Amino acid sequence: MTSEENTVGILLAAGAGSRFTGSHHKLLSNIGGTPIWEHSLEQLIAANIRQTIIVTGAIPLHLEFENVYEVHNPSWSEGQSTSLRAGIRFAEELDAKVAIIGLADQPGITTEAWRNLARSSSLLATATYHGTPGHPVRIAAELWDELPTAGDFGARALLRKYEHHVERIPCSGSPFDIDTTKDLDEWLKQSPTSSP
Repeated sequence: MTSEENTVGILLAAGAGSRFTGSHHKLLSNIGGTPIWEHSLEQLIAANIRQTIIVTGAIPLHLEFENVYEVHNPSWSEGQSTSLRAGIRFAEELDAKVAIIGLADQPGITTEAWRNLARSSSLLATATYHGTPGHPVRIAAELWDELPTAGDFGARALLRKYEHHVERIPCSGSPFDIDTTKDLDEWLKQSPTSSP
């Protein structure tokens, strides 16, 4: 079995997006007529990772994608760690040995980035953009128990703990987070053909 055959991609889309002051949840904002979360999910799907999981919570997302597992996190308000754990638990049910994890509010994460992380054989790896680490992050099952169990934390502490063992994989695209209405405006200015 190759490293890719026992790998899942996990997209976290459960948070409240409380910093976004628009009239709706940030993930529902459109870029070129497509919601932000859908842009992100489409990039993951196109990478052809064995299984795809999206973790939802604060808002319902109308998923019309085949072969995508939606995992609802009822504890989403307790922080990102609960969504990460929900995705990992489902990955365990799928007998996965590796999880590639990304965020739904980063529509600039490319299919190439997801694919590059899936092709790695490292226990722990991160995409880098012009030398700066970002998402997605690759975490092998051997390290899942070390992920946070509470609070608004992801894999940062794990990456820091094993800093000298993390494979850094150069990727194209952008790790830009859309957290605020200002962020969205900046993103749309960078993509003049897009419309909100």
